[in-house]
Amino acid sequence: MTSEETVNERLYRVFADAFVVRDIAEALVSFDAGASSADTRQLMDQRAYRIIGIRHDGLVQGFARREELTQGTCGEVMHRIQREDVISEWAGLSEAIPLLTDRKQLFVTCFGQIGGIVTRTDLQKPPVRMWLFGMVTIIEMSFSRLIVNHLGENWTDALSEGRLARATELQLERQRRNQDLGLLDCLQFSDKGQLIAKDKQLRDRVGFASRREGEETIKELEALRNGLAHSQAIVSGDWDTIVRLSTNLRT
Repeated sequence: MTSEETVNERLYRVFADAFVVRDIAEALVSFDAGASSADTRQLMDQRAYRIIGIRHDGLVQGFARREELTQGTCGEVMHRIQREDVISEWAGLSEAIPLLTDRKQLFVTCFGQIGGIVTRTDLQKPPVRMWLFGMVTIIEMSFSRLIVNHLGENWTDALSEGRLARATELQLERQRRNQDLGLLDCLQFSDKGQLIAKDKQLRDRVGFASRREGEETIKELEALRNGLAHSQAIVSGDWDTIVRLSTNLRT
């Protein structure tokens, strides 16, 4: 293993393991099953709660949405929490994100009991944005390593004259600013992705089934990174990309 591979693997572990559900979850406010629905809804309206936990024998066993609490008691409209809808506060983001594809929320265990909730809205929070941006950056670093290891100094031959000229211009500008970076470091993310997508051996290493799949994935990752860099909303427009990145994190 080269020193660069060691750096990539270490960074991967940092971003894969350091960001967990606890970093983005919200406390789940809960009420006894016998509590008045009307009184509970009034409190939810005051505090902008959309979901509450419902307790039986002191433990949260179900939940109710604000619009359901119209009459009677909270227990009468309770939805029982299923095991597959529960996640540990220490679970990684890569485990939680795919689960939110077909669920509106996940319930979070703290000290062995349900005490928190996480929704897609929570994925807009800074820890998730940091995690995603870090993972895309690690992917770009890995692309650079693969290109050098596979194509060597001849990687420039696989790039169009226009792309190469832009990279050279950027390198000269950075050198004027006393930034000593190699030419490969001055390529755009999409340029590196194109080099990967065009070469069958590199596509196989990365896991792209075809050149078209590789080019589409690179375009999606670049769009996600740009959205993160400019503080744009990412959950609605980039959800599929985020899920694929989480699911195929190691690859």
